[in-house]
Amino acid sequence: MQLGMIGLGRMGGNMTIRLREHGHDVKTYDPGTESTASTLGELRDQIDAPRAFWLMIPAGKITEGAFQELLTLGDPGDAIVDGGNSNFRDSQRRYRDAQAKGIHFVDAGVSGGIWGLRNGYCLMVGGDGEAVQRLEPVFTALAPDDGYAHVGASGAGHFTKMVHNGIEYGLMQAYAEGFEVMAKSEFELDLAEIAGIWRYGSVVRSWLLELLHDALDKGGNDLPHIKGYVEDSGEGRWTIHEAIAEDVPVPVITAALYARFASRIDESYAAKITAALRNEFGGHAIKSE
Repeated sequence: MQLGMIGLGRMGGNMTIRLREHGHDVKTYDPGTESTASTLGELRDQIDAPRAFWLMIPAGKITEGAFQELLTLGDPGDAIVDGGNSNFRDSQRRYRDAQAKGIHFVDAGVSGGIWGLRNGYCLMVGGDGEAVQRLEPVFTALAPDDGYAHVGASGAGHFTKMVHNGIEYGLMQAYAEGFEVMAKSEFELDLAEIAGIWRYGSVVRSWLLELLHDALDKGGNDLPHIKGYVEDSGEGRWTIHEAIAEDVPVPVITAALYARFASRIDESYAAKITAALRNEFGGHAIKSE
């Protein structure tokens, strides 16, 4: 089927290639790279009605701007898919805005990263059954076998992806802490070797562990070319917010998010306060700058 892909970055570009390899006719728009269209209006004109547009661009203002423009350009019966990491509440609101104009809106949580071109993308899709069914040839082309599901109503796709990424935070932090304990131990451990054998038969084996093995194998125990500064793109925060609203304790995800915050502090002011207090009440030694 025909599709207009908006955004040709690390994800959108590879998704376009995969769709074309599966026989789909994909037109493209990205102002930062070579595309079939130079504007969203031109992209619309390159696709037969009822059209399907796929947003694969950063969440927030950029997605909102493109979505609003598509609402003015599109016709009743067209469909807009947001495959970025948008907040599910925004997706529910966009669904209502699109519905008022007779346009379908589908939220698709996408996982697979730069490896999705080869391995396929796990797709968690939310929206009306009619729109999802029409777009299923695209979803099944992008996903590996058993890697796609229509998980629920509008917002459910991005909600599920949000929780998925919250879990990812916790998994990565657990690996990080365990490998730091080993790196600082009295033993001269080859961490790449250990990550390597844990891939086979171990109860902690996973794709993340395979990626960690690759990183250690290339960079050695010290990973000298990587600064220990970890960003977050929002999904962990949103997961914690929803957990609070639902009275669900999520201590692992919360601690993992806080560990990312701590990674960005060159020197901890809180630690200075603690050192000052220990010196004041107990005369404990302090280290001067």
